[in-house]
Formats: sequence, structure tokens, C-alpha cells
Amino acid sequence: MFDKSRAPVSRACVALGRCQVASLHALAVSATGSLVVLALLLLPVGVGFWLLPRAARWLRALSDRSRARAARWTGTPVSSPEPLHGDRHRNARARSTAVLGDEGFWRDLTWAWLEPVAGGLVVAAPLALVEYGAFGVLVQPFVWRLLGDGNWYAFVPVHSTPTMLAALALGLALMGAGLVIAPATLRLHARLGRPLLSASRGARLARRVEHLADTRARALDTLAAELRRIERDLHDGAQARLVALGMTVDRATRLLETDPRASRELLLDVRTTSEQALADLRSLVHGIHPPVLADRGLGDAVRALALDSFLDVHVEARLPGRFPAPVESAAYFAVSEALANAAKHSAAREVRVGLSYEAGLLRATVTDDGRGGADPSRGTGLSGVRERLDAFDGTLALHSPEGGPTTLTMEIPCVSSSPKTSSC
Repeated sequence: MFDKSRAPVSRACVALGRCQVASLHALAVSATGSLVVLALLLLPVGVGFWLLPRAARWLRALSDRSRARAARWTGTPVSSPEPLHGDRHRNARARSTAVLGDEGFWRDLTWAWLEPVAGGLVVAAPLALVEYGAFGVLVQPFVWRLLGDGNWYAFVPVHSTPTMLAALALGLALMGAGLVIAPATLRLHARLGRPLLSASRGARLARRVEHLADTRARALDTLAAELRRIERDLHDGAQARLVALGMTVDRATRLLETDPRASRELLLDVRTTSEQALADLRSLVHGIHPPVLADRGLGDAVRALALDSFLDVHVEARLPGRFPAPVESAAYFAVSEALANAAKHSAAREVRVGLSYEAGLLRATVTDDGRGGADPSRGTGLSGVRERLDAFDGTLALHSPEGGPTTLTMEIPCVSSSPKTSSC
């Protein structure tokens, strides 16, 4: 209970400290922006060509820090512009020309001139309230006798003990007000700076088109590889057995009148071979689209995966109905890959799988109690999952600290396409 009562005060104090950091940062931004303007003014005399690229990089470092801080403090990511062209092998004039042609540079410069006013004054409000309130609490009770009748604190004339107590109460109220408004002030500060800190709409659209083109190319490559795998499996498995089956039937037909016993044995082999070919085909179809997924939906299909895993897998599915078949297939195989990774690499004993649908997003979370430390750059498993989700504009988030637990969150935008038919 004590900790819970302290939590709001702690958050307010943290927000106040962040306001102080943002206020000091605004001064640095203003100084750097002035340096950039000075470099622009010195371009006609040549010195600006040497100074501008450096000042632009310093300004971009400050804006990147503001973007990261806004995302960390408010939980809302801010899209960053394209990196500045900083090829050090080019001469100063060419680097300056590249900077002048960069749209993100001009947005950074505009932000640098507006930040001290739009942002610095905003975050200064709670700081001013707390500092002026602290003066009323810590100074007025001790100096009011020395200052005489001409001492005022805000609108309170401090000339007696009752008025000193009134100033003390007012100071406490001002400090409380500063702490209360500090979190909201941080959110307002981030909202005011986001339009200029974010990449322009044209840059975001171009980046989006590039991402979709890359995703489409990778999806086509994956599809081609899957088709080659199916062809190879058919050629090496079912097709070979069917060819052998035909040859065996031909031999049995020729021996039917002359050696019925041998013909009967060959026909028994035909039955065995046909069963094996059917099993190969079923296995192949299961790898393309599992029957339980087609018949029962995503929830029951993931439960079937849990039963096949040697780990202790608990599945909680809250799905409103069926989804488009490609979406269900992508989510199914993504969860399957996540369970396989947990079994091979995490040394986990228990895994929890959650399936939910909210606000147009199909979300699957896989959490294991293993040793953690998962890194997508060290293997192809998570990269394959990300590529599978990218084809549907989905996202993958990994949280895997050393010592565990590891949580993999996968989201696919989609619309529920049919009434509920599974038991989830």
C-alpha cells in the first residue's frame, strides 16, 4: 500500500526532472540552430562550406536525441528523416550542397528555431511553479522579518506570522501544481515537436513504397522457394512411389496367369506403396496448409501444435471467428516457428501462447521461461518469421533479456471474415 501511494509522486518527480532535461536541451538546440544560421550566412565567403556540414550533423544529433526521448517518454514513436549525406571523401562545397538539398535538414532547422519557444517555454512552466513555490516554502518563513513591510510573495503581503503562513501554504500549492502538470506538460511538449521532428509525408510515403516493394520481392522469393520445395518433395517422394507402383502393377499383370502367387505378392506391395505415397501427399499438404487449420481455425490448429510439442505449452485463444486463409496460415506457421525456436534454443520447460484480436489486429504472443538472450541477427528463424509477417504488413517485437523470459509478439492487420467456428 505504501509503494502504491508513493508511485504517483515518484512519476511526477521523474516527469519534473525530464522537464528540466528538456529545458536545458532546448538551450542547446537554440545555440546549434544559431550556429547553422551563421554557417548559412557565411556561405558567400566560403567559410560556411566548411562549417555547414558539421553544424548540420550536430543539429541532427540533437533532433535524433529528441525523437528517441519523445518515443521513450510518451510511448509514441517518431519517424526519423533519411540520414544526412555525410560522405567525407567529397569536398566541403559538395557536402554543403547535399545538406542544402536535404528536406530533413530544413525541417530540423525550423524545429531548432521553434523548439525554444514552443517547447522550452512549455516545459519551463512546471519548473517555474516548483521553484517559485520552493522560494515561498524555504525562504519566506526565515526572511520575512528582515525584509519588513515591503515584502510580497505573489499576491500575498508578508508582514506577519499569519501572512507568512499564507505564503507558505501558497508555496506548497504552487509546488504541488508544478508536480501535477509535469507529466501532461511532457506529453504536450512531444505533441508540439512531433510535426517537425517526424519525417515529411512525402518521405514517409516513399519509405512505405520502398518497404512494400522490398516485402513483395521477398514474398515472391519465398513463394518461388516454396514451389521448388513442393516440386522437389513430389519428385523425390510421392512421384517416385507412384512410378514404382505403376511398374509393379505392370509386372503383376504379366504374372497374373503364369504365377498367381507372385502376382498376389506384387499386388500387396502395390497396396503398401500406395499407402506410403498417400502418406507422403498428406505430409506435403500438411506443410502447405494443415487440415486442422482449414477445418477448425487458428485456435484449434495452434492447440494441435501445442499437443505435438514436447514442451509444456498452454494456449489461450480469444478470437471472434475465422480470418482470411492466408492470414491464418501466416499466423499458424509463425507460432510454429516460435515454438520450434523455443524448443531448440531457449532451454525452456513451459511456453504460453496467446491469441487475440482487437482493433483490426490479430496478435499472437509466445512467452517461454527459458534463458533469454534471443537475437534475430544470430539465426534465420526469427528472420523467417519477420519475412512471413512482412508479406501482410505485420510486425514482430522481441523482448528477451538475459536470463529470460522471452516474449515474441506478432501482429497482423486483418478483418475477421466469418462467424466463429472453432472452439477457441
